[in-house]
Amino acid sequence: MRVKRRIWATAAVATTAVAGVLVFEGVTGLSEAPDDVGASSGPARTEVHRSALKVSKDGTSASLRRSGTEPFSMLGVTWTDPSAKITGTVEARTRSLPSGDWSAWLPIDTEVDGRTEAGRPGTRGTTEPRWVGLSDGVEVRVSAGDGASAGLPAGLRLDTVDPGQVGSAPVAYAVDATEEPSADPTDATSEPTDPSTEPSGPAGGETTEPATEAPSPSASVDPSTTAEPSPTAPTESPSATAEPTATLPPPLPSTAPKPPIVSRADWNADESLNDESPDYMDTVKAVFVHHTAQTNTYSCADSAAIVRGLHAYHVQSNGWKDLGYNFVVDKCGTVFEGRKGGVDRAVLGAHTYGFNRETAGIAVIGLYTDSAAATAATTAVARVAAWKLGQYGVSPSGTATLTAGANGNNYAGKTFTAGTAYPFATVSGHRDGYNTECPGTKLYAQLPTIRGYAAGPVTGLAVKSVTGGVLSGTSYYTKADITVGWSATTPAVLVTKYELLVDGKPVATTTGSGTSAKATLAVGSHKVQVRATHQSGKTSVSAAATVVADRTAPVFSTKPNLSLRTGTVSTTAVPLTLKWKASDAVQLRDVRLTAPVARTYGPTTTSASHTAKSAVATTWRMTAFDRAGNSLAASVAGTPVILQESSATRSGSWTTKSSSSYLGGRSYSSGTKNAALTWTFTGRSVAWVVSRASTSGQAYVYVDGVKAATVDLKSSTTQYRQAIWTKSWSASAKHTVKIVVVGTSGRPTLTTDGLVYLK
Repeated sequence: MRVKRRIWATAAVATTAVAGVLVFEGVTGLSEAPDDVGASSGPARTEVHRSALKVSKDGTSASLRRSGTEPFSMLGVTWTDPSAKITGTVEARTRSLPSGDWSAWLPIDTEVDGRTEAGRPGTRGTTEPRWVGLSDGVEVRVSAGDGASAGLPAGLRLDTVDPGQVGSAPVAYAVDATEEPSADPTDATSEPTDPSTEPSGPAGGETTEPATEAPSPSASVDPSTTAEPSPTAPTESPSATAEPTATLPPPLPSTAPKPPIVSRADWNADESLNDESPDYMDTVKAVFVHHTAQTNTYSCADSAAIVRGLHAYHVQSNGWKDLGYNFVVDKCGTVFEGRKGGVDRAVLGAHTYGFNRETAGIAVIGLYTDSAAATAATTAVARVAAWKLGQYGVSPSGTATLTAGANGNNYAGKTFTAGTAYPFATVSGHRDGYNTECPGTKLYAQLPTIRGYAAGPVTGLAVKSVTGGVLSGTSYYTKADITVGWSATTPAVLVTKYELLVDGKPVATTTGSGTSAKATLAVGSHKVQVRATHQSGKTSVSAAATVVADRTAPVFSTKPNLSLRTGTVSTTAVPLTLKWKASDAVQLRDVRLTAPVARTYGPTTTSASHTAKSAVATTWRMTAFDRAGNSLAASVAGTPVILQESSATRSGSWTTKSSSSYLGGRSYSSGTKNAALTWTFTGRSVAWVVSRASTSGQAYVYVDGVKAATVDLKSSTTQYRQAIWTKSWSASAKHTVKIVVVGTSGRPTLTTDGLVYLK
């Protein structure tokens, strides 16, 4: 093994005489990566490798370069006095075993109070452990920081944790004694990172005075690495629940369901690390939420290994009796049993300094300073909190009075005095009880949501759709069964059931994962709602949706009918008016013309202008629809027929005129007073067709021998083939139309282009 030592200054050193930097570098070679494939049941062998950091004579700066570290996945820095603090920075970078690449410098959180279980021999001050993934090389640097007159705490050492492999023997490692990190720590990229960006880790304690401990063995070890592996097999594999004894009452039932929890045996806890009996409390009044392991990039497949790493670090590095948290949750929502003694017992943990008693600690694996926790994680925290607090009749949305076990202050600056009672939310963040950023700003901001998830009722409940119904305004209309869809912001796992209510009465029930249900409605208007039952038993009801059940089709109070209208006439386009009137007992939606062309008309429209080919029978098909989708069809047929002027009976003087502008290429013109043309036809509508100009005269129109109108043909513009006058009847019959020239003074002449009738 080759050891190099050198000293360099950092920005912190340049600004203060007492600030210092500690550097530890270590690398190893590995012949083969560990293999966890096909892991079997049983404990995993965990190892903590300890390497002393050498401090300069003035206690402000030093460096140590080593090689020979064993593979590890978690690391942290510890020191002798658990009450001492590092006010500067601790940073590390590691070499990935699979890739061989070095990471950037990673800040290691120092907002930890090591006095959790003061009074125990060997309890040490520590940083928060950081999960770095499978690594075989490491550098560490520590700075006392500006104004740190006391320098760095004594007994500094680096602890690297191998969380072990399940169901396999320890791997033999080949050490490369000459390999060193590729990056020079003196370059610009190796400057310490601002520690204010990092959250805190676990801290706890019930005593007001730190323990006096014997000097840690690590304080005097030589630069070589020491390791304390666990035995290859523990003496027992305890279950997640302690058996009742004469002094240990049975576990209490809870008002909330127990979530799935991975037991210590199932995450392969190395129970040989700690064989002490757990300490029990009479009650749990609140839970404190934490974050831990300082990374969000881990795979959930590694969560059990991370928990094993935390267990080993808390016991062998911190010197605590066991894993500090009562529960650990990963970002995928898996819940792991923490400190042993039975998940359904009031087990005294070590997680919130001064407020461990009558509380439980729930840690979320991850770093939530700048990133929010995933819904799966917050949901799992809510489930654990609801269940654990529910054992003692505590509401997750309430408050509790806790007695401080130590003097201190919290993140907001509130001061605590040992022996004094203080109010806390029953679901609080670590920072509420201790001066730390934990559980991170983003996760702390999610605590109200977690409380709501845990306490109920279901929130954000709303009807989102009514399939089989048509929305018009604020109401749905249906003619058949409906399927009602809904959504809620509360995760489904916290919902016991949903009920579909019609006029306040349940008609269908689904599980908490349901998002829709069917219903058959009686004819009439109904109020449709969804009722959700939270796991707490609390209920919430959505806003009502109005659904109108209508199974009666619309009616045509006026059946479709056709009539001729004024306009330009051609053999391919005779002007027509299509009329109808539809209604519905509830609400008419529209009337649709489906042939010979497609058109859709609103509920108040009763006529439309169209054209049809002459001499061609055409059927006009219409369907009326109501809002529920009920429909009624109706139709009318008609054939426009053009009668040339030559087919009329003439009296008086008429002149034939020829032009392609006339129907059939010809027309009749007369300026003789009382000159007349008479047509006889059988039909239901008729139109007189003329040519118009500024000099056109007037005519009398007689229908069936009775004068019906005086028509003036004068027009400022010249127009041909104009249907200028029309008349219709309710049914087809034989009729006579007679045109008589008025002989208007100054413009006596008129030109007629025939007659059109509809049969």
